[in-house]
Amino acid sequence: MFAKYFEEYQIGESWQSKGRTITEADIVNFASLSGDWYPLHTDAEYARQTPFQQRIAHGLLVLSVGSGLLHFEPGIVVAFYSMDVVRFYHPTFIGDTIHVNLEVTELTGHKNETGLVTVRQQLVKQTEEEVATSKVKILVNKK
Repeated sequence: MFAKYFEEYQIGESWQSKGRTITEADIVNFASLSGDWYPLHTDAEYARQTPFQQRIAHGLLVLSVGSGLLHFEPGIVVAFYSMDVVRFYHPTFIGDTIHVNLEVTELTGHKNETGLVTVRQQLVKQTEEEVATSKVKILVNKK
């Protein structure tokens, strides 16, 4: 996905990642790492009393898994530059499988020998429900 030099991208090109299933272990490990033990994520009895009726994955966990589904080629990708306009539309439950759809929306030259590739990132689960969207910029090298 991010394995090309800046000049090789075209506005409108798109990709779809492979899928990954969110597990209970993912949620527990993320809660341990982040310190976010909010009961909607970690307490089954509490979550049953909410409109979701079950535990949901942390939003930042879902975004992190989505980032992990992307390919960043060393030597081409300089840095993950920014993420803006993040919106969550549907919950991600234990057992849901998510994948990422990307579409290049903007190409901007940057300092030195780099450019910013802006993509619309869409996280989708197996039901085809859109889980989250964001605008992501990746700093890549020019040839």
